[in-house]
This record gives sequence, C-alpha cells and structure tokens, in this order.
Amino acid sequence: MLRLIGSETLNVARRSYASSAVPTTKMFVDGKFVESKTKDWIDLHDPATNEVVTRVPKCTQAEMQHAVESAKNAFKTWSQTSILTRQQIMFRLQHLIKSNMSELAKNITKEQGKTLVDAEGDVLRGLQVVEHCCSIPSLQLGETLPNVAKDMDTYSYTLPLGVTAGITPFNFPAMIPLWMFPVAITCGNTSIIKPSERDPGATMMLMEMLNEAGCPPGVVNVIRGAHDTVNFICDHPDIKAVSFVGSDQAGKYIYERAGRNGKRVQSNMGAKNHGVIMADANKENTLNQLAGAAFGAAGQRCMALSTAIFVGEAKNWIPDLVERAKKLKVNAGHVPGTDVGPVISPQSKERIHSLIQSGIDEGAKCSLDGRGIKVPNYEKGNFVGPTILTDVQAHMKCYKEEIFGPVLVCLNANTIDEAIEIINKNPYGNGTAIFTTNGATARKFVNQIDVGQVGVNVPIPVPLPMFSFTGTRGSFLARHFMSGL
Repeated sequence: MLRLIGSETLNVARRSYASSAVPTTKMFVDGKFVESKTKDWIDLHDPATNEVVTRVPKCTQAEMQHAVESAKNAFKTWSQTSILTRQQIMFRLQHLIKSNMSELAKNITKEQGKTLVDAEGDVLRGLQVVEHCCSIPSLQLGETLPNVAKDMDTYSYTLPLGVTAGITPFNFPAMIPLWMFPVAITCGNTSIIKPSERDPGATMMLMEMLNEAGCPPGVVNVIRGAHDTVNFICDHPDIKAVSFVGSDQAGKYIYERAGRNGKRVQSNMGAKNHGVIMADANKENTLNQLAGAAFGAAGQRCMALSTAIFVGEAKNWIPDLVERAKKLKVNAGHVPGTDVGPVISPQSKERIHSLIQSGIDEGAKCSLDGRGIKVPNYEKGNFVGPTILTDVQAHMKCYKEEIFGPVLVCLNANTIDEAIEIINKNPYGNGTAIFTTNGATARKFVNQIDVGQVGVNVPIPVPLPMFSFTGTRGSFLARHFMSGL
C-alpha cells in the first residue's frame, strides 16, 4: 500500500472537490506554506468543467523579496553541505515521488485536464531527473592535470552559482519543475520556483515531499504570480540564473531581460515538430504512433508531433489515419479510457478553433473536424476533438504557428529531399521523426536534418536526463536542459 504524505496541499486538493468554499493556493517560503497578503488573485478553473478549483495569488513585491532573501541566506550553508548529504535528500525525494505518483497525477488531471495516464507520465519523466541527480557525486567530479609545467598542476572545480530561478509552463506541472529545482539544489544552489498560475498544485505537493526528504528551509521557495513575478525574477540582482519553458513571446522576453541583467538563461520555447512518413514504413505501427503523438495530452506538449509530411504514395494512408483518430475517446481526464482530455482554457480552445478555420479558409481540407464535439456531463469543458487538416501548404497560418492542441496538419512531398527541405526551412527545431524501414533513408534524414532531437520510428524523441534536451534554432536560446550537471 502506498503511504500518502500528510497534509495541507493534499487536503486543499480534496477540499476543491468537496467544498463550496474556494481554497487558496499558498506560497512556500522557509520550508512553510504561507498565505499571501495580496489583494490580487487569479481564479484557476478545472478545464473539464470550468468550475473554480482554487485561487492563486499574485505575490507582493515584499513577499517575493522575502523569498529571495530566504534562498540567499540558505545558500550560505547549503552550498557548503556535503555532496553526499545532498545526494541522500534526492534518494529520499525519489522514494516519496514514486510512492505518491497517483496522488500527484490526480491533482494534475484536476487542474490541467490531461488524462490520468498522461499525468502519471508527466510525473515519471520528472522522477527520472531526480533519479539522475542521485548520481551527483560522479556528475560533479572536477578535472585534474598534473605537471602542465614545471612545478605546476591544474585543477578545475564545479561550484554552485547561488540563487537560481525556474519559470514553468502549464502543460507539464510536475515534469518541468523537476527539470529545474532538483538539478539546481543538488549542485549546491538554492532555487526560486514560479509555477504556472494555471496548475500550481503539483509543485506544492512536491514541496511537501521535499520537506519530508529533509531539505533545509529556504533551499527551495515557491512564489506566485504572472507578468510582474517574471519581471521580478529577471531583474533581481541576487538571482544568478533563470530557467524557462514556455511560449516564444515569453521565452524571448525572459532571455533578453534576464540576459541584460547578467544572468545565465535557459529558454525552451515553441515548436513545430514534423513526422516524415515514407511509403516503406510499417503502416500499422506508424499510424498508431502518429495518432498518439499528435493527439495525446490534447496536443499540449512542445514535443507533440503536430505536423506530418507524407512522402509519395504514403499520402494514401491518410484515410486510415482519420479512422484511427475518430476512435479516440474524448472526455474528462479522470474518466477511465479517455484518450484526449480538454485543453487548458476557453481562450486556448478559441485560438485552436481559429487556426483550424484559417487553414480551411486558405485552402486546406478538414478531413476530421473536432470543433463541434460535445462531451456528456462536461458540456462547459474546453474540449477539442482530434482534428486533421490535409493538403496543407507551408505558407498557411495553420502550418506556420504552433497550434498547441489536438490538431495534425498534413503536407505532401514527392521525395525525402523535399521533406527535409520543408523541415529545415521551418523556424523551429525542437524535434522531428522519420518512419521508414530503409536504413539508408533513415541515415540520410538523421545526417541532413537541422533539428535538435531526431527519432527514427520514434514519434516523440525526448531524451532521458543523462542527455541534454537539445532543441535548436527558434526553439531554444542559450544552454540546454540537463546539460549543466
């Protein structure tokens, strides 16, 4: 039987189901959950019902300043803590996350909308980063070269920076924070985390686990808010580095503003990931993988396979792909058997609808239209059914913009060279995949494509934490994630 952690955050999650009073989401400072004194709040809605789940504060300047001072003070002792002590905390945190995975998944589904299966995958990928951090004594080895000159040896050390910060998106409320604070603190830094205001609960549960794992107060603090909170992080002189995952506009803004203030920045931004389907591919396997990669997590992931390029006769497979997509079950994320949950907000749903219509207006064919879907008992939810646009051209808005919904845009190409040219001309370079049984074709694709992460018969080529997350071009600015260990 799994032992559930105690306390305030899980109780808040339960109250949100059972109580008519709307609970508030707290900050986490000095190892304690703290109620904000702000007068400015953000309502968080369940995407499946649009009922208010909790209210998230926009922290005051004084509250955010206190969080940084706490992290700065904690750094003085934490940076001198033995690396084996930090390793042991990661071992305990790993055990607690693994033991409470289902509770974390339930919270993610309630606040973010993804299916329970997707939510557990969200937690699992973050857990793998924590497990990687358990290898910190080996990962933090320095370098030594004796006798570089007469009577001279050279040593290099890896030293912590100080207070770091993470700004996380809504689509992976467990995985992305776990990309950030475990790596930062295991290396001896302290951390300020600003979770998305749309789904803060998973981070709060992780803070409970971090407390139980024995992490000292102030080593990780959590603040709340939106634009003003981002500006605070970018501007504060005691914050030495900023990690961000999210949209293009926000990522470029954070990179430029934080960079002007002399901070190290990681900025993982937009994507338009292409899958190339060759006619020699295994048809059944390829179509199954396409459907999962395009429509899983309601398409709300930066590594979603949102664009398919059918090469030559492979375009004849599109009707079969449409039939597979029609069979996917759209419902609230907690309902058993659900394949596609709601998108995050009514605004997101409206934008997705608009981009679908723009494709039709510009000449694309809507082979499967998910805009009119009605989900019984969840009529007010933000649901978009699987949608497939075919005969898409590279000049169309639906191709040029990241839709971030359960929409697959399909292009045609006559040759593998033409497909490669289409992908390399696209401004984004997060991930791509090719489906083929021909080794020479796969090798040609891997060697000529200008994209950070490439899959061969792997639709979402996300690396494990021992490798860098290596988007290129318009998808990434500055250092890659996991590469700093």
